[in-house]
Parts: sequence; C-alpha cells; structure tokens
Amino acid sequence: MFFSTATAVAHPWHRHRAEDRKTGATDQSPNATTTQIAPFHLTAAKEPAAATTVDIADAFAPFEKRGDIKTRRDDRWFFVESNGIPDHPLMIGIRAWQQQVPLPQKYVGDNAWQIPLHPVPAANPATTKDRFLRGAIAVAVNGIPIFNPLNNRGEDALAIGELDDYGGHCGRADDYHYHVAPVHLEKVVGKDKPVAYALDGYPIYGYTEPDGAPVKGLDSLGGHEDADGNYHYHATKAYPYLNGGFRGEVTEREGQVDPQPRAQGVREALQPLRGATIVGFEATGAASRKLTYEVSGRKGTVEYTVNDSGAATFTFTDPQGRATTETYEPRQRGPGGPGGRGPGGPGGRGPGGRGPSGRAGQAGPGGPDGGPPRRPVPGENRQPPPPRDGRPPRAGDSPKPRAAAAATAATKPQNGGLVVTSPAIPADGKLPVEFTCDGGGISPPIEWKPGPKGTACYALALWHEAPDRVKSYWVVHGIPASATSLPKGSRAIGTTGLNDKGRPEYDPMCSKGPGVKQYHVTVYALSAEPQLPAGGATREALLAAIGNTTLAEGTLTFSYERATP
Repeated sequence: MFFSTATAVAHPWHRHRAEDRKTGATDQSPNATTTQIAPFHLTAAKEPAAATTVDIADAFAPFEKRGDIKTRRDDRWFFVESNGIPDHPLMIGIRAWQQQVPLPQKYVGDNAWQIPLHPVPAANPATTKDRFLRGAIAVAVNGIPIFNPLNNRGEDALAIGELDDYGGHCGRADDYHYHVAPVHLEKVVGKDKPVAYALDGYPIYGYTEPDGAPVKGLDSLGGHEDADGNYHYHATKAYPYLNGGFRGEVTEREGQVDPQPRAQGVREALQPLRGATIVGFEATGAASRKLTYEVSGRKGTVEYTVNDSGAATFTFTDPQGRATTETYEPRQRGPGGPGGRGPGGPGGRGPGGRGPSGRAGQAGPGGPDGGPPRRPVPGENRQPPPPRDGRPPRAGDSPKPRAAAAATAATKPQNGGLVVTSPAIPADGKLPVEFTCDGGGISPPIEWKPGPKGTACYALALWHEAPDRVKSYWVVHGIPASATSLPKGSRAIGTTGLNDKGRPEYDPMCSKGPGVKQYHVTVYALSAEPQLPAGGATREALLAAIGNTTLAEGTLTFSYERATP
C-alpha cells in the first residue's frame, strides 16, 4: 500500500466519511461537486482531552470528523496526520508551473506534523522575510502544510503566478502545499476558529477577529495579542499573507523549522515549463488524475495513476500530441540514524536520496519550449546513497552504517559498474580537511577501474543531496579513455564544467549547517564524447547529454562534518 495505516484502504486517494458509510459513496474527484480528491481515512485510539489542547483540537475537529486528518497529542506536541491532499480543486490557475503534480504523502506516525502545545515567546522573534525559505512555517487545519510566501528563490510565489486558485502548488517531491493563509477554510471551521497554526504554536486567524471585528494593530510579524493577552496571527491580503515570522521559539535547521515531516517523491524534480498555464485537473479514476495545461493556445496533459505499492505510472502528452509513458517506483530509503532520513529504523524521517548518480526519475512534459518528455537515462530509479545527515539523533534511530563501508562501496548499475575509490579518503570514510574550504580547497584524487569495451571517454560529477535539491561541486568531462584516475588538485585532465556557483572549478565543501553530510563522486564511462555547451557544462547539462551514451558508472560516497567555528 502507498499508505501504511491501521485501516486498510482501497487506493492511495481513498477515504470514507461518516455520511459515505451510510450511502456507500466514495469521494474521488478534486474539482467536482459530488466527488473530490480525498485524503485517506486513519484510525487511532482516542486520547483523553487536556485543557491545554482544547482550542487547538477544536480548530482541527471539523476535518478530523470528516476523516481528512487524524490528530493526537502528548504533553508537548499536537500531532496532525494527513496524506497531503486537500478536499478542494487543485492546481488550476497556475501560470508559473514547475511540472510537478499532487501525489499523496505519508504524513503519518513519526512523520506527522508537530505543533507546540505550549508556545514560548522568543527573546528575539525570527522573521521569515529572508529565512525559513525551505519547508513549512505553518499547518492548515485541514492538514496541509503552509510554506513561506516567498519561494526557495526568495520570490513572492503568489505574485509571480506559481499558486492555484486556493493558494497552493506542488513542490519538488510532488507534495501539495499552500504559500498563503487558507482563508477558504473558514467556510468549514467558521470565522471564530483559526485556519492554521504556525509551527511556533500560535494560531492564525482570517481577515477578521474571532468575534468578527476588524483587525487592528498587527506587529511586524502579522500578529497581536487579544484582550486577554493571548497572541495570534492574522491572514492579510498583501505580503506576508500570514505569519511574517515566529513570535514563539522555533529551532531553525538547514533553513527550515525543525522538527517537521519529509515529503516523499518518486521522480525527478523538474524545471519550469515556460508559457504554461494549468487549465484543468480532474479525477479519471479512483487512483488516477489528469492535469491539463496550455502553451500558446495548445493543450498538453499529464495523466497518472498511483497504485497500492506507491508506484506511479505517468503518461505525458505534449502540446504537439506526442505521448510518452513512464513508471516510477517508490524511492528506496535507508535506515534512520544520526542525520538519517529514511524509515529503515523507527527514527526514519522521509525519502531516501536519488540513485547513485543523483537522479531519481526523469523529466515530464517538455523543456522550456514545451517539447516532448525526456526519456529515462541510465542510473535512474536505482538504490539511493546513504541517508542524509544534518539532524541530531532521535529516540528509536537505527545505528548508523559504518562510514568505511560508505566510503569504499561503488554502486553498480544494471549494465555493469565502475569501482570508484580515493587514496586520500581513510577507512572511516571521512574527507580530509585539505579538500574543504577550511583547508587547501583542492580536489581530492579519484581513481576508478577501466570501463567496459567501447568506452570512448569518462566524465565525473561530485554532488550532494540537500533536502531541497542536488548540489553540484565539481564536473569534469572529456577525460580520455586511457585515464583511470585524476590526481589531487587535477586541472590538466579533461575539461572542467561549471559548479553551482557558475565557475569552471572544484568547489570545496563548506557546509553551513551542523552535522555530518554525505557527498558522492560519480564516474561515468561513455561511448562517445558528450555534446555540451561551449560556455561550460553544468551537472544537469552533463546528465542530459550522456543519457544514451553511458556504458557504466560508479559512485564513491564519503562524509564530511565541518568543525564548529
């Protein structure tokens, strides 16, 4: 099953409401009056209500009664479980589309949303204007996360046309979320109840006070105290649209509030489709959806079905009528551990990384010109690298794999593999400081076994999977077929491509976040010299160019933890 819950469900989108059990009806469509995209139905033992949680429980109660969400609590947190699919029309109206679509998520168990039951006023309230650009800053009372109104590039997502008619869109993991206050939920909960809660624990109301009075005297964070001294935020019709920061204490880790759940994607995060507007989104079956977009007056579609195992089959039809069908399997996820994010142990937190070359899936409809979908390339949908690091251990985390194994293992694709090693990386798998920004900042020596027959040249990429994207530190192509290594500080062999800073050089690791990080060097054996931009090739350009010429590849994984300044 795509969702692992206490109650068996027929398909990932499925839910039975109380009234449905009487009539036998099932909600299916996201934008029809009689059928809606439906979050799954969870069951859990009820816990005694506590006086300190009555108000927050009441706010979420209408959606819990409908079966859209499930809540629970302990002495510190109020937990909200959902599958991340709201009960209203989705995606229609988006004018700046990243080619992502809504897929059900597993915001359940230890991957549920957590809201503090006892907000603590911060000595120095934090703004969201230039911080917290990753992850959620609030949770709507229907269980849908709300991200910073500024996207991860610092742009107003509403102003640039990225949001649908309900103020939401899908992220890189095909996870639906809002970027503005969901005031439409007042139709369900009433204007006297919050429509969301910020992750510092304070409620977010609509455009009026709970008693219907006009809102006055908001502070720089978009909130104020009521007559009894209780702090709360308000939705606004102009930026910041909801809480403009956190009046209460929060923990910031790697640019987002921690803790919070992780979304699980099944395919590669895509690039914007220039000129596209989403004009339709409908249910075509119990577990199937169809998104329709328009480019220059011509329509294209993305049709997809999610099966019980979580695998998703997509059919992309571009505006020229060319169709391609691809199937994506759920990403394998490593064991939880210090910094681990996969659910292999009880402390797991979400999706594992991409395949050994950093590619989890393939692109959807077209590139910037609305062309045909990209075909899969070697290395996609394989076993991921070790789990991400960067968080402190949590109770129930599985033991962390030995670093030595991570440092020496080379991932082998189905068509044969390369064994990649480095004489500079010791048995513990830790990158020496010499190769980081705190040392000489030079590239480490890399060695590999010869490629298979027909190898015309090699290419290399050094990358790191951050929570929101894959970062590229070093790209080298045009390495002669006779070479099986690059020396320390190599510059004379092959052509150096562009790192994420746009420079044709090795970018030494210089982590800004705490904790151990995992990095990967992938070497590709190619049957032909790739055709790359004359001005310098990025990692993305390299991967696109070698899709049909990769004979074999291998990945060396190592770790690095920057000393606290």
